[in-house]
Amino acid sequence: MAQPRTVVMVPVDADTVTIGARAVKNRFAEAIGRRGLAAEVSVLEVGSFGPSDAGVIAAVQPDGIVYGGLSPERVDRIVEEHFVKGRPCREWLLAGEHPLPDPRATDSRHTQYAGRIVLDNCGRINPENIDEYIANDGYFAFAKALSEMRPDAVVEQVKKSGLRGRGGAGFPTGIKWGFCAAETGPEKYVICNADEGEPGTFKDRLIMEGDPHKVIEGMALCGYAIGANQGYIYIRGEYKLSIERLRQAITAARAYGLLGKNILDSGFDFDIDIKIGAGAYVCGEETALIESMEGKRGLPRLKPPFPAQQGFRNKPTNVNNVETLANIPAIVYRGADWFRRAGTESMPGTKVYTILGHVRRPGLIEVSGGVTLRDIIDDYAGGMQSGSFKMAQLGGTAGDLLGEEMLDVPLNYDALEKVGHVLGSGAILIMNETIGVCDFLHACMRFFAHESCGNCNPCRNGLRWLSVITERLKSGTGYPGDIEIMEEIATVLKTAAFCPLGQSPAGPLNSALRYFRPEIEKGIDVTSARPKPDHTARALATFAG
Repeated sequence: MAQPRTVVMVPVDADTVTIGARAVKNRFAEAIGRRGLAAEVSVLEVGSFGPSDAGVIAAVQPDGIVYGGLSPERVDRIVEEHFVKGRPCREWLLAGEHPLPDPRATDSRHTQYAGRIVLDNCGRINPENIDEYIANDGYFAFAKALSEMRPDAVVEQVKKSGLRGRGGAGFPTGIKWGFCAAETGPEKYVICNADEGEPGTFKDRLIMEGDPHKVIEGMALCGYAIGANQGYIYIRGEYKLSIERLRQAITAARAYGLLGKNILDSGFDFDIDIKIGAGAYVCGEETALIESMEGKRGLPRLKPPFPAQQGFRNKPTNVNNVETLANIPAIVYRGADWFRRAGTESMPGTKVYTILGHVRRPGLIEVSGGVTLRDIIDDYAGGMQSGSFKMAQLGGTAGDLLGEEMLDVPLNYDALEKVGHVLGSGAILIMNETIGVCDFLHACMRFFAHESCGNCNPCRNGLRWLSVITERLKSGTGYPGDIEIMEEIATVLKTAAFCPLGQSPAGPLNSALRYFRPEIEKGIDVTSARPKPDHTARALATFAG
């Protein structure tokens, strides 16, 4: 059967499905069929390939055309103009340059998606069709590992790749696997952390929606490498479409004998189930996640012991986030040396980011580890939409605020560490001069105070007082000494809070003071006297002492 000469790809994700993406896709199929073009033009449902602010979009290949802001009513005119008369329908052409996937390419390195590892299938295949994943080398890495590699060789390959955890902490993945592989006992677990509670971060959701089998294959490879026979995906309940597509993918993989007993006649058993969380931010921390999976309140555990020794059900457990696991199939199939061709010595491979804020093209990107913030704003996000650059928050609400002095620092672990910053989870929020630093800080501190589990005193009281003080500063009624008290609270939180939730607010707070202290000081009312008794100082003494 001849291949269609043209492909219409409609990205369907959790955002676009609510505004009619599937209705648009169905209307394309109906209109094309009505004009007798079904043999020449195919319509595919794919995952997101980048833009997040253009409504329902449709990409036409090989024409290299993207339409945005679509509704079913507009589809008929596009079909008439583009596919019947052979000219683009200019009314809804999406402005700006966008990377377009080519669904017929067999190697993403030869397409406009060159260099993508995690997102190479997103926007190119139907995420609900296992055959399309397999046609793009899907499960080849798993088959290679089962037939040609010992489990310890898989661990060594991941170590050699230099892959570091993409959830924010940046711990070397191969070393983490090695800890769990070294543990004895017949019962071990693989957990995919798909909680993704960091505000502004939605990269893991789009990975799961666009290429769920890659996450499943990464988990299966981890299970084989560390000697685990059961995996779980812990996912927040709000991710309805991700859950739906993961369930379909797990069912299809079982039907193809890629999950279950004696996989590919190798003697290896591995299966995956889904655990749905209730959206608590603290459950992004791996031990709180495990507590939640066990049916308990999601509170962090004291470490050590670490999950690699005593995790889920007190058995050795390896926890990685979605993006980390999605890198594994390429590393195992193509090799560590291939993976290290991208990125830098300290951060091989690529990094997936969500870009938000005052830029022309917000959305999802995957870039080499050596790019700078300026590169991302100018080259990938199309520049500032309005105003001039003032600051960026790197890594979600827990991330550092960066001033314009940081525009040319490479976004990799070592380069940022040298200047006193961390990479974080993968969200980049770009802000212009209309955003007040005190307003922004108050929003961050209010979020942390709301999400604190209240398990430890520094976090429970300290975050509440940071919210109170930043609210005063944003209204210009701050007391003399408030900034110094905030700094002291941040220091105590960094050193005494029980888990990363309580420790994280020091990042945005200290970095804001580093770059924007004069603006924050304007929130102090120098004519005011601190009320007596000094409740803020008393609260500080209470939780710090």
